[in-house]
Amino acid sequence: MADAAVEFLLNNLKDLLLYHSHLLTDSKQQIENLETDLRLFKAFLRDSVKKRREDERTGELVRSIRDVVYEVEDAIDAFVTHAMEKKSTTSLLKFWKPSANLENIGAKVEEVKRKVEEARVDFAGLNVDDEDNYAKLEVVLPPRQKDVVGFTDVAEELVGHLTKETNYFDVVSLVGMFGLGKTTLAWQIFNNPDIIYKFPVRIWLPISDTFSNKDIFLAILKEFTTINDELRRKDDKELAQIVASYLEIASFLIVLDDVRSQDDWERLRIALPPNNNKGKILITSRNKAVGSHVSHPQSHKELRFFTQEESWELLRVEALCNLDCPSDLEDVGRLIARNCGGLPLAIVVIGGILATKLSASDMDATKKEWEKVSTCVNTYLTENDPADRIKKFIFLSYDRLPYHLRACFLYLGVFPEDYAIPATKLIRMWIAEGFIQQNNDYSLEECGEMYLEELVSRNLVTVVKFKPNGKVKTCRIHDALRNFCRGEAGNENENFFQEIESGNGGSDLDKYRRLSIHSNVLKFISSKPLGHRVRSFICFSKEECSLPSENIPDFLVAFKLLRVLEAKPVRLARISNEMYQLVHARYISLSLDSSTLASKFSHLWNTQTLIIDTTSHTLEVKVDIWKLTQLRHFKTNASAILPKPSKDSKYGAELQTLGTISVESCTSELIERACNLKKLGIRGRLGMFLEGKIGSFDSLGKIKNLEKVKLVNDVGPKAAAEGQLRSLPQPYQFPSKLRSLTLVATYLNWNHMSTLSMLDNLEVLKLKDKAFMGNTWKPDDGGFRRLEFLHVGETDLTVWKASSHHFPKLRGLVLRNCEKLLGIPIGLADLTSLQMVELVYCKSAAASAKRIHEVKKATTQPQGYAFKLFIFPPTD
Repeated sequence: MADAAVEFLLNNLKDLLLYHSHLLTDSKQQIENLETDLRLFKAFLRDSVKKRREDERTGELVRSIRDVVYEVEDAIDAFVTHAMEKKSTTSLLKFWKPSANLENIGAKVEEVKRKVEEARVDFAGLNVDDEDNYAKLEVVLPPRQKDVVGFTDVAEELVGHLTKETNYFDVVSLVGMFGLGKTTLAWQIFNNPDIIYKFPVRIWLPISDTFSNKDIFLAILKEFTTINDELRRKDDKELAQIVASYLEIASFLIVLDDVRSQDDWERLRIALPPNNNKGKILITSRNKAVGSHVSHPQSHKELRFFTQEESWELLRVEALCNLDCPSDLEDVGRLIARNCGGLPLAIVVIGGILATKLSASDMDATKKEWEKVSTCVNTYLTENDPADRIKKFIFLSYDRLPYHLRACFLYLGVFPEDYAIPATKLIRMWIAEGFIQQNNDYSLEECGEMYLEELVSRNLVTVVKFKPNGKVKTCRIHDALRNFCRGEAGNENENFFQEIESGNGGSDLDKYRRLSIHSNVLKFISSKPLGHRVRSFICFSKEECSLPSENIPDFLVAFKLLRVLEAKPVRLARISNEMYQLVHARYISLSLDSSTLASKFSHLWNTQTLIIDTTSHTLEVKVDIWKLTQLRHFKTNASAILPKPSKDSKYGAELQTLGTISVESCTSELIERACNLKKLGIRGRLGMFLEGKIGSFDSLGKIKNLEKVKLVNDVGPKAAAEGQLRSLPQPYQFPSKLRSLTLVATYLNWNHMSTLSMLDNLEVLKLKDKAFMGNTWKPDDGGFRRLEFLHVGETDLTVWKASSHHFPKLRGLVLRNCEKLLGIPIGLADLTSLQMVELVYCKSAAASAKRIHEVKKATTQPQGYAFKLFIFPPTD
C-alpha cells in the first residue's frame, strides 16, 4: 500500500512542521526536502496505477517506494520519540532500537527518487487511468436494490416449510458450494415478513472456524435474559441446559450460518430442545454431508447455480441499479452474465465494477468499458475450481478500485470473521491510519462515509443495519472477500497487515506494520513480543480478559510506534508510564479498572480518537484535553469530569464527539472551546443542569452543528425517582440542528412531550428507563413533523391516543417494557412511511400491533416495501 503510506507520511510531516517544529532542530531542512520528494512519489503513484499492473519493473519500483517510505516514517517517528523521551526522567529506550535514522536512509531516498524520475519520463505521455479520474469525481450512485434476485422458488419453498405447523422439532439445511448465495438467501428468509410474524424469537448465529460453544450459548441467552457475570462463569454444559430450558417453551427460528462439520453441529445440538414443535432450525453449509446429517425429518435443500436468465437479471440490477438496460449494452451484458458461470457472488462483484463504468451521456464509452470487463471475465473461465474463479473475479474488482479505496478495502480483513463492523469505528480507524484524503469541502468523517458508501455500491461491503438517517450503522464483509483481504494484505509484496493466530508471538513481528489478533490475546502478550515497526495493534476478542499488572509495561513498550491501539477486550488494571510514550497514537480504545485518566495523557498529542471504558461510575479526567491539538472524538461509558479549559489551552475546535460528561463539566467555557461538536452526551443531576444551577444548558444552543444529544439523569446514590425533572427547556433553547435526542431516567410527565414535538429538525427520539411517566399520552397537533424513529422504554404508560397526522413521517417504532400499555394507536396503520414495529415485554399492546400488521398486509404497498412486526415474548 505505497499510496496510503505516502499520503500518510505527507500529512504527518505537515503536522510535524506545523505543530512540533521545535523537536526538529537541525533536521527541519531535511524534513522539508523529504516532503518535496514524497510529492514526487505521490504523483508517480497516481500516474502508474495501470502500468504497475502490466509492467513488473514499475511494480517493483512501487514496492521500493513503499519500503523507503516505511523507513523514512520509522526514522522520523523514532527521532520524535527519542526527542520526547529525552525530556523524561526515565529512559525507556533500552528495550527498543530504531531500525534506521534520517542520515542513513537519505541515500536510499535519493536512489528511489532517481528511478522514479526515469520512470516518469518513460510514460510521461500516458493518460492518467480512468480509475484515477474516477477517484477525483464525486460519484453518487443510486441506492442498491435490497431484495435478493434469483432463487425465488427456493425462498418460497423454505418460507412455506418453516411456517408450516409440524408435530416434531424441525431442522432444515440449505447446502451449496462457496459463492452460491446461501447466506444471502438465508438472511432474506430470516427477514421475511411471514417469518417475523410467525417467530417472535429469531436468532442469527454465524458459525466461524473458531467458534466456541460458550459464545454461541450466550448469544442465544441474551435474547431471553440479561447476561451477567454469574452466567459468564458457567461452563458449556451448564449454559447448554439453561439455553434448552428457554427454547423448550419458545416459538423460535435459529439460523446457524456456515456450519463447517458434523462435529460442529453435535457441539451445538445439546442446547436445542428435541421435543419443541414450535421451534425451527435453519442451517447453511458448504458440506453436503452436514446437510444430510442434520436435516430432520426432511432431506437437505441443495442450492443450484443461477440460470442464465437469473444471472442476467442479477447483473442488470447490480450494474444498472435496477434501471432498464439500454439496448446497446444488453448483448455484452448477457455475455458477461453467462461467463460468470452461474455464481451469484461472481455476478455481484462484476456488477459492482460495471456500475462504476456507467455513463448515461456516453453510451458508446460505456459499451467499450463493458467489453473490456467481458474480456477479463472470459479469461477466468479456464479455472476449473469455482472458488479459484471467484478469487480472480474479486481480484479483478480490487484491481479496478481507485487507489484511495484499496487500503480501506484491505483493512476490512483485520476484523474477525462474521463481525458486524460499526461504521463509525471503522471510519475513525481509517482516519487514524491515514487512509482518508483531506477534502476542503468535507470533513474527514464525511469523506470516510463516502468511501464506505462507495465500497457498498461496488458490492465489496454488505450493510447489516442502517441508521435512521439512512447512513450505514454496521456492515459486514463476505467470507470470500475477507479471505482475499487477508491473503493480499499478508503477502510479501504488500505486507499490509498480519493476523496472529493461536496467540503465537515470535521475533519476526518486526517486518509487520499492523497486527490483528482476536483470540488467545493473553498468551500472545505474555510471550513478550517485540514489533519495532508495528503501527496498529487491533483486537476484537469476543471475551474480555484482564491483563496482569506485570505484563502491562511489556505490552506497551513492545510496540512503541503504534498509531492505532484497539484493545478494549483487554482490561488493564492500571496505566503504566510506558503508555505515555506512545506519542504517535492517533486512535486509542482501552478498558481500565480506574476512575482517573492521568494528566500524562497530554503527552499523546497526536490522539484523534480516545475511547475509555471503565468499571468506575465516574472518570476524573486530569489530562487537559484542550491541549490535545488533534482530538476529534472523546468517549467513555462513565460520567467524565473534565478539567476547566486553562488560559493557555488553545484547542478544542476539532472536537466532534464528547460523551458522556458530567453536568458540572458542561459549562459555557467548554462550549466555547468545543464550538464544532456534533455529538454530546451528558450524565448527572439533570434537574439542576436544566434549571441553570449547575453547568449551562443554554450554551448548547450556541453550538451550530450539534446534531445528537444524549441526556442521562443520574442522581446516585439516591433513588432515580428522586431526580424527577419538573420541566424541559423551551424549544428555542435546544440546538437548532438537533436531529437525535435520547433521554434516560428523567421521569417527566407526558404533557412535556409538547416541547419535544416542536423541535423542527428532530428525526430520532429515544425515551429510555422511565424517561416519561404517567397514564396517558395525547400528542399535540402539528408536532413531530420530521420524526422518523421513536423508541419508548420502561414506562407506566397505559393509554396512548394518537393518529397518523401526529407522526406524519414515522418509519420505525420500538416499545420495550411498556407492560401497562393497552394498545398502539391503530391510526398509525395509515402511515405509508411506517415500516417496522417492535414490541418487547408489551403483552397488552400486542393485539393492536397485530391489527396494524393485518391492515398493512391488506394495503397495497410500494414495490420492495414490507412491513415488519416483531413481538417478544410470543403471544397466542
